[in-house]
Amino acid sequence: MAWWGTLLGGTLGYMFGGPLGALLGAALGRNFDRGLSVTDKHAGFDVGQQERVQAAFFTTTFSVMGHIAKADGEVTKDEIAATESIMSQMQLGPQQRKAAIQLFNEGKKPTFPLHDVLNQFRTECHRRRNLVQMFLEIQIATAMADGRLHPEEKRIIFSIGAELGFSKADVEHLFSLGGPQQPSRDPGRSLAQAYRVLDVEKSATDAEVKKAYRRLMSQHHPDKLIAKGLPEEMIRLATEKTQTIRSAYEQIMESRH
Repeated sequence: MAWWGTLLGGTLGYMFGGPLGALLGAALGRNFDRGLSVTDKHAGFDVGQQERVQAAFFTTTFSVMGHIAKADGEVTKDEIAATESIMSQMQLGPQQRKAAIQLFNEGKKPTFPLHDVLNQFRTECHRRRNLVQMFLEIQIATAMADGRLHPEEKRIIFSIGAELGFSKADVEHLFSLGGPQQPSRDPGRSLAQAYRVLDVEKSATDAEVKKAYRRLMSQHHPDKLIAKGLPEEMIRLATEKTQTIRSAYEQIMESRH
């Protein structure tokens, strides 16, 4: 939560301008439209940049959640419950929770500048693809948390993925990772899901399965994501992904021996 304290304490200056600054400012009742201040430079590039990315991730995550929830014309109780569940998993403090709700509400507005928000978010992340991928996975998990996925929600998620540099096939795979991983009573179906999680064919060799597993574990390693700018509050979400990936790998290997 260091980035949050730095933000509220003002020691990181005005953080950033643009649509993300406007959204965060609206959520906190502050003005972040002057861009970076001198205090960023004195704080040191690594620390200042890290906290800047964390603030951008937090702001984009909750505002886009609101936009996707509104995609089918209304925000249902299930969608609100799903968002609150994500907040609970993050163990947000009272002020953070209030800001997250405000950002969610900003995202629901017809005037929400999705394109501008995503463009700035991608710039702030500085090609940290694994971090951007985690953002997409959180959006997908939230959209699927109620067990339903409206066609318009799916369309927007694919559109967001494309704008952030992910192919349709990439996003299709993220749906395998991002949805609720409930065990199936049908062993064959459960095994098929495990292959989809690792994004490998049943014909893949043991070595290919292991390579896919290691690649996904590296992409979702909590410490690596934190180092790239994932807010500390979201580490539990990253940890859950590694558990899903590990379970899929173990299930596939057990089925082969």
